[in-house]
Amino acid sequence: MKQDWSRSWVSSKQPRKQRKFRYQAPLHVRRRFLAAHLAPALRASTGKRSLPLRKGDEVQVMRGDHGGKKGIVDAVDLGKARVTVESVKRKKADGSEVHIPLQPSNLLITKLHSDDKRRKMGKATRTAAASKTAAKPAPADMPTAAKKAAPAPAPTGGSG
Repeated sequence: MKQDWSRSWVSSKQPRKQRKFRYQAPLHVRRRFLAAHLAPALRASTGKRSLPLRKGDEVQVMRGDHGGKKGIVDAVDLGKARVTVESVKRKKADGSEVHIPLQPSNLLITKLHSDDKRRKMGKATRTAAASKTAAKPAPADMPTAAKKAAPAPAPTGGSG
């Protein structure tokens, strides 16, 4: 893992390598790190458990001091891996209000911002893909001759 970032890197037990992978990932990959769980109604309609957050999604804060608050995603910061929600703010000493950055794992998406065609058609494309895989024959439907495994190679009598 001497490179800055490698797409082919699979995993490591070492936390320093896991952090390096996340911190040095390009922005198009970091977007996938900013996913949040979907509400049960959305989960049923989309057929997915989580989706990457985007500006305009309605979310509910599930954890932390602001748990239970609902609001609309105001900004997604890929560099810092944080999300800001309109209703989650803090007053500064001078009286001005600033948004509090939240981790996406602490949010629940309650309504999708649906100006994106791919997000709207997500269920339609998944159901079409599911019907294609359902048309393939199952391994149980295959003839018994095809199920038989090839014989193991005979051992060579070499010494040594």
